[in-house]
Amino acid sequence: MDNIPKYPIYIPSKGRADVCFTAQFFIEDGVDFKIVVEPSQEADYLKFFDKKYLLILPKDNQGLIYSRLFIRQHSAKNGFQRHWQFDDNIRLIRRLQKGKRIRCNARIAIKAIEDFTDRYENIGISGFNYTMFVMNDTKKPLMTNVHVYSAFLLNNSIPYKWRLQWNDDVDLCLQVLSGGLCTVSFNAFMVDKIATMKVKGGCTTDYLDKEKDTRLKGAKLLQANWPEMVRVKWKYGRWHFEIKNAWRDFTTPLIRRKDIDWEALKKPNNYGMKLTELKKVKSKSLKKMLKEDRK
Repeated sequence: MDNIPKYPIYIPSKGRADVCFTAQFFIEDGVDFKIVVEPSQEADYLKFFDKKYLLILPKDNQGLIYSRLFIRQHSAKNGFQRHWQFDDNIRLIRRLQKGKRIRCNARIAIKAIEDFTDRYENIGISGFNYTMFVMNDTKKPLMTNVHVYSAFLLNNSIPYKWRLQWNDDVDLCLQVLSGGLCTVSFNAFMVDKIATMKVKGGCTTDYLDKEKDTRLKGAKLLQANWPEMVRVKWKYGRWHFEIKNAWRDFTTPLIRRKDIDWEALKKPNNYGMKLTELKKVKSKSLKKMLKEDRK
């Protein structure tokens, strides 16, 4: 079965040549991708990655929004309807199977989300949820009309763009949803993302200089652009933003494409995935799953 992703995959990165974890596990999983870096950092990244994996920005020190817009333009110029962007601090991808969050091949997970997304007319952004937010008792394979961060597939034809220095991903999701399109966040597949400010490089230095001030500024900036949707609150010892009614005000349904045989899709497609014992399994439930999968 052909499990090669359809759309181009980009990793905007800065100051993380030796800790670009997403690129490292993509190579291990056989994923084709580009790390998007500033001209002055090309030599640093070439110490750790083959030149075929690098895409060089036109200018230095223009910020993440500049990189994101460049990536979108690059993919569109090459004739793609959509493109992927992954943060550079992701360690691996998991699949939720029978209440277990099991590592799976990134190439297959990406292809599965692409196939689902392409079956609908009105998805602006889709992507992976974080492992930390997917519990073992999670029943829903996906959530519609919510935030999609860090590992997302963007429709290049939507009129909305990144525009804020902080919380740019939240702002873009709000633009998409307010414009009547849908977002989809998958629980069936999830990413192990290292927490913000735990890896050197990127925006970490800016945050660490004045963490509380930056968080407050970012929350207030988002609120200024969405005064009816965003509240700023102090909790857990730092500033946070909250979306009104936890995103539940957005109710646009997914619209199926009419040129697809939906009856044929009722048969489950596991994309050839089989459980593999990479190290000795001790859990009784995992042993049972492994035994059943081998039948």
